[in-house]
Amino acid sequence: MKPIAYALLSLSLSFAASAAAETHEPAPEIFAPGVISGAANEDSVAFSPDGHTVFFDRISWPNAVILESHKMGHAWSEPKIAPFSGQWLDHDPAMAPDGSFLIFTSNRPDTPGGKALDAVMANGKVMPGAGGHLWRVDRKGEDGWGEPVRLPDAVNSSSRVYAPSVAADGSVYFQRPGDDDDFRLYRSQYRDGAYQPPELVALGDPAAHKLDPAIAPDESFIVFDANYAGKGKPDRLYVAFREGTQWGEPVDLGDGINVDDPWGSHLGPDGRTLYFSSHRAEHVSYPRSREQAERDLARMQAWDNASENIWSVSLAPWLDGHGKNAPVAVR
Repeated sequence: MKPIAYALLSLSLSFAASAAAETHEPAPEIFAPGVISGAANEDSVAFSPDGHTVFFDRISWPNAVILESHKMGHAWSEPKIAPFSGQWLDHDPAMAPDGSFLIFTSNRPDTPGGKALDAVMANGKVMPGAGGHLWRVDRKGEDGWGEPVRLPDAVNSSSRVYAPSVAADGSVYFQRPGDDDDFRLYRSQYRDGAYQPPELVALGDPAAHKLDPAIAPDESFIVFDANYAGKGKPDRLYVAFREGTQWGEPVDLGDGINVDDPWGSHLGPDGRTLYFSSHRAEHVSYPRSREQAERDLARMQAWDNASENIWSVSLAPWLDGHGKNAPVAVR
């Protein structure tokens, strides 16, 4: 990183820390540094219901894979390639709240023996092998997994369908391009063992793009990133609550979280902890002792190198402060 860029990064982190302190917002914490959050780019943590197993993707485009790690006491095991991943460009894992299945994005061919899925833009431009459809893999026994099955065409109607999130009833939220070729969020109801035609999730300004939904199991709230500030401006993370049959006005999660391009929202197994990706870094102060320099170097070599890492933060201030009766889920 160029020195001036690093200086600006440090200043932005200092501002974020002070902003969080002034507003009493919780400060994000790095998740499993050096193990889950490593030297590459990580995204999309998907936990088992007991919180003892986590799936996530590690990616340096176009090299991507879904990894699995297990909690051993207070530490996480060395991540291994998930049984259902590795052959194709797989990413964006999302666990069903009961742990019975997982939905993820992949460029694997729609039919056996085919080629990797291309991403086709509205203007006809083709990005070879960069497409994404949603696939579901069901758990078999305590530790096993079945064969991934592609979700129906009603969901995978575009070659750029990404970022699934699963509600308790099996319904799936995801992003795909709208009529203007920019991304919006959609919801496919899961009913009688089948995914229904998706419906647009109306959240704030219709013209803004919305990405990376993290839906509460009961669909009472949703966290996502959007460019409400305008095209060309950085995306920020927002939370919106159900208000009857509609979504309420999105609420900005604040400057303590919205620094260094946060994205990729997922909820932890408690339903109150937000996990997201960002290339934020730890602040470094000069002058420093030899011992501090050694610690800074070790951290830099393990994860703190401006790559995308996974961070966590409590949503308690927003959830507890909402102060309304439990919202009604869409049906």
